[in-house]
Amino acid sequence: MLSSSKHIVLNITGMTCAACSSRIEKVLNKMEDVDARVNLATEKADINYNPDHVEIEDITNRIDNLGYGIEYDTVELDITGMTCAACSSRIEKVLGKTDGVNNAAVNLATESAVIKYNSSLVSRDDIINKVGNLGYQAKMKKNSEDKGLKKEQELTRMKWKVIISAVLSAPLLITMLDHLFGINLPAIFMNPWFQLVFATPVQFILGWQFYVGAYKNLKNFNANMDVLVVMGTSAAFLYSLYGTYTWMTGATTHPHLYFETSAIIITLILFGKYLETRAKSNTTGAIKALMKLQVKDARIIRNGVELMVPVEEVIEGDHLSVKPGEKFPVDAVIVKGHTSVDESMITGESIPIEKEIGAGVIGSTVNQNGAVEVQATKVGKDTALQSIIRVVEEAQGKKAPIQRMADMISGYFVPIVILISLITFLVWFFLASPGDFEPALIAAISVLVIACPCALGLATPTSIMVGTGKGAENGILFKGGEHLEKTHSLDTVIMDKTGTITKGRPEVTDFTGDTDTLRLLASAEKGSEHPLAQAITSYATENDITMVDVETFNAIPGHGIEAVVEGSRILVGTRKLMSENNLNIDHLEETMVQLEYEGKTAMIIATDHQVKGIVAVQDTVKDSAEAAIKALRDQGLQVVMLTGDNTRTATAIARQVNIDTVIAEVLPEEKAYYVKKIQDEGRVVAMVGDGINDAPALATADIGIAIGTGAEVAIEAADITILGGELTLLPRAITLSHKTIRNIKQNLFWAFAYNTAGIPIAALGFLAPWVAGAAMAFSSVSVVSNALRLKRTRI
Repeated sequence: MLSSSKHIVLNITGMTCAACSSRIEKVLNKMEDVDARVNLATEKADINYNPDHVEIEDITNRIDNLGYGIEYDTVELDITGMTCAACSSRIEKVLGKTDGVNNAAVNLATESAVIKYNSSLVSRDDIINKVGNLGYQAKMKKNSEDKGLKKEQELTRMKWKVIISAVLSAPLLITMLDHLFGINLPAIFMNPWFQLVFATPVQFILGWQFYVGAYKNLKNFNANMDVLVVMGTSAAFLYSLYGTYTWMTGATTHPHLYFETSAIIITLILFGKYLETRAKSNTTGAIKALMKLQVKDARIIRNGVELMVPVEEVIEGDHLSVKPGEKFPVDAVIVKGHTSVDESMITGESIPIEKEIGAGVIGSTVNQNGAVEVQATKVGKDTALQSIIRVVEEAQGKKAPIQRMADMISGYFVPIVILISLITFLVWFFLASPGDFEPALIAAISVLVIACPCALGLATPTSIMVGTGKGAENGILFKGGEHLEKTHSLDTVIMDKTGTITKGRPEVTDFTGDTDTLRLLASAEKGSEHPLAQAITSYATENDITMVDVETFNAIPGHGIEAVVEGSRILVGTRKLMSENNLNIDHLEETMVQLEYEGKTAMIIATDHQVKGIVAVQDTVKDSAEAAIKALRDQGLQVVMLTGDNTRTATAIARQVNIDTVIAEVLPEEKAYYVKKIQDEGRVVAMVGDGINDAPALATADIGIAIGTGAEVAIEAADITILGGELTLLPRAITLSHKTIRNIKQNLFWAFAYNTAGIPIAALGFLAPWVAGAAMAFSSVSVVSNALRLKRTRI
């Protein structure tokens, strides 16, 4: 990461293979204070740059000069309050100077604005607020273009190009059957003019995109898939055109034509690109699923009246009404009523959670059984759901280290292929078949067409996209492909105790007194904010005990409490407190020792100078902890507990969940030291904590894993966030990493094997150009399809 860096994500258009992404990445990284990662599968550039030395325009201009485009987000706004051209001009000028806005066009007549912007630098809400600060009112246009719709439109266009190209190529395919099987076709099919009429629109209209791409790359002294396709098909087309000329002049009566080769290659590549694009769109299924959770409208309360408005118009502090069965539009806090909330779509917790006044709710979770009024606390891009979507999108755009080798090879691959093609032509023309131009040309074309490095460039990012998406669907957030990759190398998992292995809140585990004693005990404790006191009052409430007011209350630090309830003097606390009040507790000693051995905080209860019993409180182990730790050990991982709690309690908890190694009584600032110490033993370490108190240890570990509900601090602190606190997701995250890396290796193997085997076969003349085209097109599809298998795998 650069010092004083700024982060931006650009959507790149025009990339066709790994050579393109590698070229852009190389050029950007040569700029001062720029660190760029370009992902072919997501068609995004993830860039960190120093704004003191580099302007955004410098970066975008460099990409533009390379021949690629940048796709911006577009928002259409309805603007009210404009009275003249000066108003529209003013809005346009201010928006145009806003960091992240590429272009703003304000129309006075229609009272609307169309703004192109980069969402990683500025949000729609920021733009709307900018207009509002100028004294005008801006609202989202009802029919603003949706990204998903644009993708559908792009796929539809590609499909029609394939269909038209296939229809035009069909008559030429029939001539190929004549060459292969000696079928006697009507003479018209073999007529050069007939073939030229069908091949020309395929070559220069439907295939024009390849010429544009090749020109832009060659202009910048670069070569990509487009260059290979253009060189191969143009050679076949132009040689056939020359054959047509010799036929016209009477120099030959049976010209050798390869119009069918150029047309069918382009058709097959267009078809392969269509299938590849459709398959790639499926790799973003997790993002689409998360986006579908978002609420479109909100019932806002203004001046005592409920109004339905687009959720984009909700601002922080607004009061909203949410009925049973509806989703909460934004993150909020309950200010009226109580209900239970289904948070499973965010946290993975299947049991609804009770919510009272003051409780926070997460946007897009379901209000189950009570009408409530809430106050918005986070809106727009700041909500928990948007934070999760942003993390997944960024993770899918980041490269795993395993991809660097493929990128490096792809950067040199195309020039090498062109050289091999040229050598192939020369060997055939001068040695294998001296003076015979056609077999030399066919072999050279086959090498060019089959050698496209698309599959190589897609091998890693598609698997990373599907893997991170699969994780998000299961409540596992990987912050980047590098973390998904590194997780499979772990051999040690260090776990914090409180809030990770345990629930993080004390509960009463043992009580030996009668009902009246419990009533007096709970009444004495109800005024205290101490966690142990709250555990006791909660226990009493669960047992339908009615508590009464305390007449006097005195906390005795380190010993317990003394109180008077309904005229009875009650003592709750340690052995020392009882001894100081001359109470004999010998008969309870054995029970006390056993409870303390189990890691529980045991307190003796006495009323009116009589010992009444014991209450024991413990931060109980999560239901999933033992199973999760067993699964981790079954995976061959060493599990260590690292906690600030005392050794006795830590050891007792460790026994319950079968952890052998315990490091206790560690201060928060010392946890990172112990993580580093274990790393120095040659271990690859994951630290699992709450993402706040354990932040230094999380940062020190090879992989930091935060257990939480998707809070911003937890997400920021760790490389992986486990939503909802379900510990069984830990071994599932590691399983997912292993399966993703295996999938990547499969893709890379077949991509390398395909090119390694395909080039010599083509060079030796055993591969017709149209077969090479089909093989090249479907190699990319096969890689993406293999990556998509991860969506169906069990973790």
